[in-house]
Amino acid sequence: MYKKLEELIPGRARSAIRSVCYELADGRDFLLGRRDRLTPPRRLQVVIGGGDFKRAGQKFLRLFAELGGLRPDHRVLDVGCGVGRMAIPLTGFLSAQGSYDGFDVVPECVEWCQEKIASAYPNFHFLTADLFNEMYNPRGTCNARDFVFPYPSQSFDFVYLTSVFTHTLPEDTEHFVSEIARVLRTGGRCFATFFLLNADSEKLIKAGESSIDFAHAIEGCRLQDVEVPEHAVAYEEDHVRSLLAKHGLKLKEPIYFGRWCGRKEFTVYQDIVISEKESGAEC
Repeated sequence: MYKKLEELIPGRARSAIRSVCYELADGRDFLLGRRDRLTPPRRLQVVIGGGDFKRAGQKFLRLFAELGGLRPDHRVLDVGCGVGRMAIPLTGFLSAQGSYDGFDVVPECVEWCQEKIASAYPNFHFLTADLFNEMYNPRGTCNARDFVFPYPSQSFDFVYLTSVFTHTLPEDTEHFVSEIARVLRTGGRCFATFFLLNADSEKLIKAGESSIDFAHAIEGCRLQDVEVPEHAVAYEEDHVRSLLAKHGLKLKEPIYFGRWCGRKEFTVYQDIVISEKESGAEC
């Protein structure tokens, strides 16, 4: 009912009402001592999705370390850093020998990270990537498939992408994988989340158990919404395995499957794929 009522309100008015609600909630949290310097305003948190902002960051930090082998002295790259959901917990994890770099397509989110995080932690750096993205940066001037990560080759020990490949189309996805392989040192690891299609997930989709049905097939992937292709993108598991191998990234078994398709046993919502740059890989 509330959703239908909301649709009756003009777009600009709806946006203004939401902004006021976010500000009121932020003010309440501040008065109750629930909001500190490294908690972004809600209007920025919702840009990257809902959920418990701090809890999600802490959970993924644990997974980075336990599943991905992240260490305090590692040089870390965050592809799609948002408003610092994953970066903030790393401020208490990385040592002075470690470092963090992150980039994102949403300028306001990057500016907040620069002001609040980088100003207090000199080994943390954030950049805005002027990439076109229909959902997050429709005014971007560069296509993802042409974007060269602004870092030298073999710069990082650990690269992670949470909810990035779930919003990129095939050509962009392959280009990002090639760039990840380039900036990773030999033996470095990539931690990435996907929506993976395989026998198990397909069975659950057909049974109506999945939260997303990915009913629209295009070349190389399946989509939730053909009108906004990047809203949610799924790839065949075998395709992802082949793509990683093509660029010298060895998949570290097992894949940690998520609950998006209705699995009863899962790690997080999306599927986690961890790979390692092999010796002699050409990038």
